[in-house]
Amino acid sequence: MNILLDTNAYSELFRGNETILKWLEDADFVFMSIVVIAELLSGFKGGSKDKSNTELLQKFLSNPKVKILNATFKTATIFAELKNYLKTLGRLIPINDVWIAAHSFEFDATLLTFDNHFKALPKLKIWNFVN
Repeated sequence: MNILLDTNAYSELFRGNETILKWLEDADFVFMSIVVIAELLSGFKGGSKDKSNTELLQKFLSNPKVKILNATFKTATIFAELKNYLKTLGRLIPINDVWIAAHSFEFDATLLTFDNHFKALPKLKIWNFVN
């Protein structure tokens, strides 16, 4: 099984969430969207632990099981389909989350997230922490 970490799931992992750690240990691959990495780095810049958080992220990304997903033409095509679908529903979600969902579809990965708005995409595989 492949998983893709949303920004909030990554943050929870480093707050000591054992459930997320177990999922990471059981996964074949752990995907990190470049969009998630950008959101994390942006958050780090606004905090008092920028350097240590960045170093921790770099260490995490160096794990051979972790794969960084860059946006490709295929990602953009899926993004366009998802954004249009959400628009027809009248249920827009944050634009970065559309990119993250596109990566999840592209790589057939289960998305680990705390955000309920991903449920607007019925075929997206989500392990959602929110009841």
